Amino acid sequence: MSGHSHFKTVKATKDANDAKKGKIFSKIGRVITIAVKEGGKDPIMNAKLKTLIDKAKEFNMPKENIERAIKKGAGELGGETLENISIEGFGPSGITLIVEGITDNKNRALTEIKTILNKYQGKMAGEGAVKWMFDRKGVITIELQNNKEELELLAIESGAEDVIQEGNLLYIHTNPEDLEKVKKTLEDKNVKIESSILGWIAKEEVDLDEKEKESCQKLFEALDENDDVQEIYSNIKG
Repeated sequence: MSGHSHFKTVKATKDANDAKKGKIFSKIGRVITIAVKEGGKDPIMNAKLKTLIDKAKEFNMPKENIERAIKKGAGELGGETLENISIEGFGPSGITLIVEGITDNKNRALTEIKTILNKYQGKMAGEGAVKWMFDRKGVITIELQNNKEELELLAIESGAEDVIQEGNLLYIHTNPEDLEKVKKTLEDKNVKIESSILGWIAKEEVDLDEKEKESCQKLFEALDENDDVQEIYSNIKG
């Protein structure tokens, strides 16, 4: 299987300025709201929600923000209705992209993301034009602590399909239906999970030179600035 090419929009930067922190809190809050809508507001019964609450606390997200996001998902507060969006497209040098997000206004989100793609030598594609070049996989991220071989063995024994290292991070790929099982097995062994999501893994990746990578990075960062964007996947190698 090819490597893990995923631009994380929510970065663990402890020294982020207030504006950046506000954007991070907003994005995490939206994911929490959707998780509650899909699986209920009890973190004991909703493993995804529990993971998100733990992550929110790591970012020092205020308790009242977390509670408000949960109440929104449970329908206890009025206001905006959130929905998932998934956009396919192409970027600089013809790279393929899948942009996933959560929005309270789908038409606005599509227009804004299309504008960003056009500005940075990309374009939006029709439904199905790109996704066939990716596989839907569970992706668990773990920070390595000099225990790579132990984690790899544990992950494979738990049912993981592939384990890939990038820097000090280990990405564990699973079948979508096995994601929670593998995650729980790791947690039962006191492995700290950085993130656990259903993501998109490119079937074939492309090599870019440094100038091309720089152009793509500018696009990713511009997309990241959009409040509705949560995850960005591409077929860039490395």
